[in-house]
Amino acid sequence: MQPPSSPVHQWRVPPALPVVKLVGAVALAGLGLLLYEGDLVQLALGLVAAAGLAAWALRDLLVPVRLAADPDGLTVVHGLAGRRRLPWASVEAITVDRRTRFGLAAETLEIDAGESLHLFGRYDLDAPPDEVAETLRAARPG
Repeated sequence: MQPPSSPVHQWRVPPALPVVKLVGAVALAGLGLLLYEGDLVQLALGLVAAAGLAAWALRDLLVPVRLAADPDGLTVVHGLAGRRRLPWASVEAITVDRRTRFGLAAETLEIDAGESLHLFGRYDLDAPPDEVAETLRAARPG
């Protein structure tokens, strides 16, 4: 099997995002300890929330590149820290979904690969999903 070509385009988590998540985890743990008044449930909830946020930040540090494109296809993040290779022939559609909730607009890049759908938000890509979609369409051969 031939190794994939080196990526022509890569999109990754913004570098500051894991730092913000880790600071939030420390703040949650500190708040849990500060407000601890003998109630173990309250302390446990604060520490569990802090651990979850720290794990989320760790994922951003271990797998910062969420999407990469090269002439042979795409590499997308899969699961917690894995990657999946998608040849261009398996990519059926590249679209951007726009939704408004509670007055806030959100855009999501959707890559439809037949039996799998891969979703990426602004903070997964460190770029507007519209721009990434245009770049992917232009990079797609044929």
